[in-house]
Amino acid sequence: MTKDGNFKKVVRRHAQETGQRYTEALTDLEGLNDRIYHEPDGDRLLVHLRDRYGIDAVAATKLSVHKTYVFRIDRNDGVPWIARAFPPARSRAGVEGDAAVLRFLEQHDFPAERLAVDDAVSDFDGSAVLVTEFVETVPMPDGQGFGIMGDLLGRLHALPYDESVSRPGGASGEDPHRMGRPRQDLLAGLAFLDAVDTKVAAADRERFERLLDQVRSADDGDGLPEALLHGNLLNAPDHAVMSKNGPVAINWKASGRGPRLADLAYLLWGTGDWSPSRRTNEERVDAVVSAYRRHVELTDEELDRLEGVMYIRPLYLVCIGYRRDLTNGVQFNEWAFIEPPEYFTSTAAATRAAFRS
Repeated sequence: MTKDGNFKKVVRRHAQETGQRYTEALTDLEGLNDRIYHEPDGDRLLVHLRDRYGIDAVAATKLSVHKTYVFRIDRNDGVPWIARAFPPARSRAGVEGDAAVLRFLEQHDFPAERLAVDDAVSDFDGSAVLVTEFVETVPMPDGQGFGIMGDLLGRLHALPYDESVSRPGGASGEDPHRMGRPRQDLLAGLAFLDAVDTKVAAADRERFERLLDQVRSADDGDGLPEALLHGNLLNAPDHAVMSKNGPVAINWKASGRGPRLADLAYLLWGTGDWSPSRRTNEERVDAVVSAYRRHVELTDEELDRLEGVMYIRPLYLVCIGYRRDLTNGVQFNEWAFIEPPEYFTSTAAATRAAFRS
């Protein structure tokens, strides 16, 4: 079979596994770059914001090499803003959903970034733009970060149900076609892998197939107790920052209703010591659990399924990285996100012990 024939076979398999038609699956795989990568022009964005809001915006500075659509907007007439000019593939309705979540959080005095203006979503060069207030940061207190993150998640998951923020959430959503519940991370992972299936070297095929099987069989958290999720909260500056008034959770693109365990499992995954052996850090686990359970107690089923759910986001990260490196001709070596399996087992065990103590 030709290389083209092999790819058609992969597309058919992808369609079957994701419940899509062949043409939809083909778009899913071939349109990834256009949907994910977006670098808006900062100068044009400044002009748009001046015209839209009548502000004296003077500089647009990219804040991340990874999120090339996120800018700090400095002004002569007020405090800075953050402007997120999302990829065009992300619908305006999705960005309006972000704004609705932030309004809800402000109503409940939850420590999140705030909208810069009431009408915080606008259209710019085919993209939807969200503007929020810039948060002036101070250093996170030494040794307290994991407890602070656990407290933020517990407070978030304890908030009352509200129809205005009932959209499905929990998936990373780097591909705007795969936003929603955590299962979308796994479907996105399949797309990342299937997109480069025909480029995998024979020597790497066995490990690649094992990764595919892990993604296919992962526990997506379906059926577990639900809450409003942040979707991407780690003890890291891209996820939450410390202000003079306390911690502030930022970047709410992945937020929405979903299994609360997915949020907590991702935070717990991030508690480990980053070393070749990736060992469980029980002190950090205890800090997360102690803070979280001031607001929420997990069910026995959640504790039993924790290890499986903990794989969702790390698998996603491996898949997106695998595609990136293979596309760029680089050897992928970020397997530590999902290895060793003993780390997941021991971290889940430490979490169960902490909750049941």
